[in-house]
Amino acid sequence: MTSKHAKSLPEYEEVEFDKKAVKNSRRVGRKMPTSVSLPPEVVEELKEVAAKKGIPYQVLMRSFIIEGLESLKKAS
Repeated sequence: MTSKHAKSLPEYEEVEFDKKAVKNSRRVGRKMPTSVSLPPEVVEELKEVAAKKGIPYQVLMRSFIIEGLESLKKAS
């Protein structure tokens, strides 16, 4: 599958997640459900990557969002 998305880059496959931190983040406080509209091919790619990592794709998305916000905070 050819894609213009960053997650289709080879280095995307190298992403490592601390599964313990992900599990702990699910237990900390209450979460607010949100909705994000994504193209079907993006959702499929997320599911494929998440399956390789052994985590649900929603957890993968949440991890990307949280890590992205942390990176922005550090950069500013």
